[in-house]
Formats: sequence, structure tokens, C-alpha cells
Amino acid sequence: MSALPPYATTGQRVWYYSFRVICGLIFFFLIAPIIVIIPLSFNAQDFFTFTPEMLRLDPEGFSLKHYRDFFSNDSWQSSMWNSLKIAPMATLVSVTFGTLAAIGLSQPHVPFRRAIMAILISPMIVPLIISAAGMYFFYSRIGLQGTYFGVVLAHAALGIPFVIITVTATLVGFDRSLTRAAANMGADPVTTFFRIQMPLILPGVISGGLFAFITSFDEVVVVLFVGSAGQKTLSWQMFIGLREQISPTILAVATLLVAISIMLLATVEMLRRRSERLRGMSPS
Repeated sequence: MSALPPYATTGQRVWYYSFRVICGLIFFFLIAPIIVIIPLSFNAQDFFTFTPEMLRLDPEGFSLKHYRDFFSNDSWQSSMWNSLKIAPMATLVSVTFGTLAAIGLSQPHVPFRRAIMAILISPMIVPLIISAAGMYFFYSRIGLQGTYFGVVLAHAALGIPFVIITVTATLVGFDRSLTRAAANMGADPVTTFFRIQMPLILPGVISGGLFAFITSFDEVVVVLFVGSAGQKTLSWQMFIGLREQISPTILAVATLLVAISIMLLATVEMLRRRSERLRGMSPS
């Protein structure tokens, strides 16, 4: 919002500053729980609360013991590597099928586009516990329950809606005369896609892939239903740490995940700005 003009009325000035105060309070309400976790992860004691030493900013009240425990504990390291094996594959499947679905649904001649779109993005709307229960019964019948491939497919099903939405949003500003021009010059559909269409929608594809990766990396409900002990992910280990051990190492893991999420969201924002610049360069 631009600065207030000098001729603004009293009501406009009140709303101008009130709006900013309200936005600040909402932002603080959303960010406060995350901010509290970060200093607690450096607690020298095995507590989930601030110790007197921490409140006095005494260096003896801070330690990296929880981070050392994360990087040296076999259970945490095993779960982290499981997440790193599952999330990239789930992201690859989500990006592949989500991009193809978005391109197909962007064609005006496709019948029942709205109904198909609603079905494809339903995993974002249906409560996660219902999706997890449905996947459990379905995968157990076809023999995928408790397998690596089953967990990957389950996470991909949750990530595909994010890819579809971001790629569809990118395709809104896509100039279809470019593909027609490529076809007129003799390019086949595959060449047109990789040489013309893909470079322009790439920011949306990468953004959807990042959201799918975050969804897979943080997901715990579905993997509890579909996975087995051999597919115990990092979020699953955190859930166990809260339910059984009350391990303060969770605070260190949560801080690391927050840092990773911030970097990924910053990447998404840069890609969004690049996509806007590319749309401005496209002929109208």
C-alpha cells in the first residue's frame, strides 16, 4: 500500500495505521510459536522451557547438545535418510504427473475440466486422516502397504495438487501463439514442449516441486498408515519423540526444518518474480 497522501481524511489515516497494526498482530500470532522453538533448541538442559540461565542470557545455559544428538543418533539419522530417499522420488512423480495434468487441463477442448480438476486437487481438501485410511485399505489390497514404492506414491498423491495449481497459474499468462508458430515451422509436439513451453512454465513447475517436496518431507499421518518400520521418516521419528520419549532433540530438528523451509520459500519467491518477468516479455 502506498504512503498516505497529504489530503487524507482522519478516517483514512486511522484505517491506514490500524490496518498495519492488525497485520502486525496477525503476523506475530503466526510466527511466535516458531520463534520460541529456535532459542529453546540451544537449551543446555533437557527441558522444553526456558531455564533461568537462558533468561539471564548466561552462556552456560546454551548448548549444541541437541544438535549433536541429532547428527550422532542412529535413529534420527536413519529417519532423516529415509525422508531424503522418499521425498525426492515423490517430488519427481508429483512434478511429472502434475505438470502433464495441468497442461492437459489448460486446453479449452478438454471436456469436464472443472470436475477433473476438482478430483485431482481433492487431496488438499479432504481431511488427511480420511485420505490416509483410504490409501491404507487400497494399498493393502494391491500389496503396496508397507513398501517404499507405496509410501512414494502416497506422498506423490499429496504433492500433485500443489504442482497442478502452480503450473496452471503459470499457464494463465502463457502465449499459445508461440506453440502454434513452432508447429507451423515443423516442430513436433515433444520438441515444442521442451524448447518453447517448458522454459516459460519452468518457474511454476519448480515452485510446485518445492511445495511437493515440503509436503512429503513434513508428512506424518499417511506414512503412519501406509509405511512400515523400514520407512520411518523424520516426521515419524519426531512424532515418536513427542509421544514416547519427550526428546528435546525435536527442537533442534524443528529449527533445522524451519531453516530449510525458509530457504525453499525464498526460492519460490524468486521463481515467482522470474515468472512475472517472463510473462512481461512474452508477446501479447
